[in-house]
This record gives sequence, C-alpha cells and structure tokens, in this order.
Amino acid sequence: MPFLGQDWRSPGWRWMKTEDGWKRCEPCSSELEDENNQLNNISHNVILDNDEEIYCADDCEFASKKRKKDHFRNNAKSQCFYREKWIYVHKESTKERHGYCTLGEAFNRLDFSSAIQDIRRFNYVVKLLQLIAKSQLTSLSGAAQKNYFNILDKIVRKVLEDQYNPRLIKDLLQELSSALCILIRGVGKSVLVGNINIWICRLETILLWQQQLNNLQIPKQVTNGLTLCDLPLHMLNNILYRFSDCWDIITLGQVSPTLYMLSEDRQLWKKLCLYHFAEKQFYRHPILSEKGHIDWKLMFFALQKCYPIKEQYGDTLHFCRHCSILFWKDTGHPCTANDPNSCFMPVSPQHFIDLFKF
Repeated sequence: MPFLGQDWRSPGWRWMKTEDGWKRCEPCSSELEDENNQLNNISHNVILDNDEEIYCADDCEFASKKRKKDHFRNNAKSQCFYREKWIYVHKESTKERHGYCTLGEAFNRLDFSSAIQDIRRFNYVVKLLQLIAKSQLTSLSGAAQKNYFNILDKIVRKVLEDQYNPRLIKDLLQELSSALCILIRGVGKSVLVGNINIWICRLETILLWQQQLNNLQIPKQVTNGLTLCDLPLHMLNNILYRFSDCWDIITLGQVSPTLYMLSEDRQLWKKLCLYHFAEKQFYRHPILSEKGHIDWKLMFFALQKCYPIKEQYGDTLHFCRHCSILFWKDTGHPCTANDPNSCFMPVSPQHFIDLFKF
C-alpha cells in the first residue's frame, strides 16, 4: 500500500523504498545555470538614482566575494518543480488539515513550468508573475522565490529562442527590477526573505536579461510564396478587427504602408474602445480631432491610463467552488457535485492573488 504524505483527499507525495529507507520521488528538478561569467560583463554598480548606489565593487570587495559565495550556494541546490494538476485551497484549519494554503505554496505546487510552453497559457503566467512582482514578492517563501526566478529564466530563454512577444517580457522585467530596487534600498524597513547578496545577484541577472532582450534581433524571413501583404484588403482588415491588444495593431501597422493605413482606421479604434470600456467612460471626456470628430485612437490611450482594460487569455486556471480546488482547465478535476460545470469559474491573475489574501 503506498504511503501518502498529505491528506487522503490530496495527491500526496510519491515515495520509493530504498536500502536507506523511504525517499521521496521528485519528478522534475531544475538548477539555475551558472551565469557568473556573463554577470561579470555587466557593470558592478547597481544605481538606484543619480546620487545613490546600493552596491559598488570598488568599495565593497569583501561584500562582492560574499555575494558570489551566497549566490553559488543558492544555485547549488536544485529546485523541484511540482507537476500536480490541482491543489486544495484552504484558508483555515480543519480536522483533516492543519494550517492554510499560501500564495507561495500554490505557486510552487501548480505546474507553471510546463504552462509557459503552452502558447494559450503563456500570457496568463507572465501576467501573474508581473502582479507578484508588483505587490506580493515579499510574501513568497525561499522555495517559492527560487521557483519564481527559475520560471522567469525559462520564459526569457523561450523568448530568446522563438522571439515570442518580447515586449511583454520587457515590461515584466522592468516592473520586477523597479520592485527589487525599492526592496533592496529599504532593507530593514520591509520583510525581504533571503540574504541581501542573493537579491543583488538576482537584480544583476535581471539586468543581464534586459540587455539580452534589447539586443534581440528577429531574423527576416525570406520566402517566395504568398505573404501577409499579398492578401486582399478586406482580409487584412478582418485580421486587424480581431485584435484586442492595441500594441498588436500598432506593430502590424508598421509592416507596410497598406497595413498602416488600415491600422489608423477610426472605426477600428472605436470598436477597440467599445470592447475595453463602457460608453459612459469615454463620453465623459471626449477627445476631438482637428476636424471635430472623436479621435478614437487618442481616446483609447487616454482611457487606458484611467481604467483597466479587459484581459483576454487562451486558457486560465479554474476554481471549483464546491471542492475549493484550483486547477488547470484541461486536467479533468473530479468534482463530486451533481453539476460540476456550474461549480467551475475561471480565475484571472488578479483573482489568483486575491484567493490567498487572508
């Protein structure tokens, strides 16, 4: 009979009997690769503003050696990526369960490492990492921090390999580097789990990733066949009308003069405004063009600063209200309710964060 380490209703651990006793099986492990040679190419000065420095190699040689030693120790231990398909979200102790599920535990146990390989979930995971970087970074445990940066490393490598949505990752790294600068600058004022030298190394790694993404060159594809620009105008227009991201429209408009003309269409931006915002929001402060018409493009960017836009993802995490289970949609969670589909609700990245606020 197998030995299950957690409650009987959860997946439990896998254990294997050896000569030295029972040992837990870890299905997948990953190590942070040693990037010390690359990090040395970056300036050793991490500057918060024009006047203040938080780390200087010339004046803090001893601190530099200790930082590298701590970073080596941090990389030496492999970090386990769990492959559980769902987790039980409990906020209080019961007879069967003691304690509660934290954000770090949920981030550790759900399979985000494989989720980033799925194009439907990629943007969802990146948005979740961005929200954690903004406000929840200090709430992560040491193991959750390692998972966070390991997953971030996988995302950066994926973008460098297939050039998929580098703008989104640049925004994430910029948000994360700003948050880390504030936290490192206020050491002692905020709860920062882990050694300060490790956090400085992580900040330097982020600067390295930003440098790699800025130097990213997308190769031009040479083909003798049919290209996007060869399509009829009505088909190109239909493609643009299916976009819900303003930056996708702007980027596609830079391909050719024809696409630029179509991307500047007033009706296209009006539809985008109507999709993301309510009518009462943009009729309060209309922005008029020189001809006296509403400039829907300028209106969209003005409203974006005041109101949140709708988030659209190919696939998201789901929450079962009957079982209090958080799971990926295609994992087939065995709900015990009479009508399981009525219990499932999609979980946005912000809702995922709110689930673990006590």
